[in-house]
Amino acid sequence: MPKGLLLLNLGSPDAPERASVARYLRQFLSDPRVIDIPAIPRALLVNAIIAPFRSGRSARAYRSVWTDRGSPLLSHSRDLAESVQGLLGPDWSVALGMRYGSPSTGSALERLIEAGCDRIAVLPLYPQYSSATTGSSLEEVWEVAGKLWNTPFLSVVPPFHGHAGYLDATAAPIRAALDQAPEAHVLFSFHGLPERQVRKGSEACLKGGCCDQVKPHCYKSQCHATARALAERLGLPPERWHIAFQSRLGRDPWIGPSTESLTRELAGKGVSSLVVAAPSFVADCLETLEELGDRLRATFLSSGGRDFRTAPCPNSDPLWAQAVADLARSALP
Repeated sequence: MPKGLLLLNLGSPDAPERASVARYLRQFLSDPRVIDIPAIPRALLVNAIIAPFRSGRSARAYRSVWTDRGSPLLSHSRDLAESVQGLLGPDWSVALGMRYGSPSTGSALERLIEAGCDRIAVLPLYPQYSSATTGSSLEEVWEVAGKLWNTPFLSVVPPFHGHAGYLDATAAPIRAALDQAPEAHVLFSFHGLPERQVRKGSEACLKGGCCDQVKPHCYKSQCHATARALAERLGLPPERWHIAFQSRLGRDPWIGPSTESLTRELAGKGVSSLVVAAPSFVADCLETLEELGDRLRATFLSSGGRDFRTAPCPNSDPLWAQAVADLARSALP
């Protein structure tokens, strides 16, 4: 029987239209691991405020990055799954599932079971662990699998923030950008999280020196470990790079510094050339293409910067596809 590989990512709307985006936001933000407040306030916040008022603006942002193949996140993820299937060969069957939107996690798991896979490696495509991404995706897998009469044998690939293949694939486009701008400063921008969620993952987080050592469920410490490893691979001295966190939502305290504020600060201090990378994403998406590529570019240039570049995510690059295949084999040797 073939082995199965279930690749999981967050998802995106089916179309860059207001109604589709509103449906996606309701599904995404109704997840108690994403907005971790009591159910009734969460429902009111999402259905009465965020989805109605944010969907139009988000739809415009999605339209700015949409391609002939649809969502960049989905098209890059499909290309990755196809490449990994080719590397693993006929003894494996690879399926892609999204936590929110299509193709669903359940449909991807059913596809592997129908292919006769008796053992399935589950690979959440989030390099650093957070309950809002890895935790939520795994909860969905276990819920779907638990409803089956013959529950599949699942082997979960842990977060790969320090995996050599992931680091090599992430560093390569940053290096290419630095070849074009050798004196540029590098900003590693990770997706942000509310401070309360980070503390839930590790009580030691957000204290002095807490990110000097990697902790199994501490998102921020894993982000810092990734940034240090990438800086070492790129030969960057400490004064040539910074770490920041993007995509804030709401008024609660989020981990920092924020990507936008730090970008303004760097430009104000005389940094004229900036390369921005997003190592918490393995596929380019709204957050990397529109939030960083468009809005952060405008912020940097309006603050006095002159040269701004974003490094693409690994997407379906052969280095990254090989790393994913290696991670799958390590889960099901």
